[in-house]
Amino acid sequence: MSKEPIQMTARGLEKLKEELRYLKEDKRQELADYMGAALADGDLRESAAYDEARLLQSANEARIADLEELVHRAVVVEHEDGGEAVARLGASLTLRSQDGESVVFHLVGTHEADILEGRVSDESPLGQSLVGRRVGDDVTVQMPVGAAVYRVVAVIFD
Repeated sequence: MSKEPIQMTARGLEKLKEELRYLKEDKRQELADYMGAALADGDLRESAAYDEARLLQSANEARIADLEELVHRAVVVEHEDGGEAVARLGASLTLRSQDGESVVFHLVGTHEADILEGRVSDESPLGQSLVGRRVGDDVTVQMPVGAAVYRVVAVIFD
């Protein structure tokens, strides 16, 4: 991993911290209990449960290390009030299609993106097309079925 700061929203950082807490406090204990049960079963040379427990424990520790690094490098992007709202990390954009359909996208950092929740990375193609937009701007969004044109009707910072 590079050592550059990682920009993210306050909500994104809190979600990472919560996952880290869960993995360190709850998941570690669950895996230790699972490994203890596998050890109690006897012969470790033929214990699939023990092997699985070790693999799960290793994966958990790797994820903890990744999250600790992300949290350490995280820089929360703050919004300064005043002036016209311009879309950037931390903004929620409401877009309206030509047929009146509305959709909301939240611009977030790469590590907090979740398209199913409308949380789009500012580094993704869609996110890059939204960064810098203002109310009234038209945005062309590439969809699997072709391009769709939307108008920005709101830019809000939570």
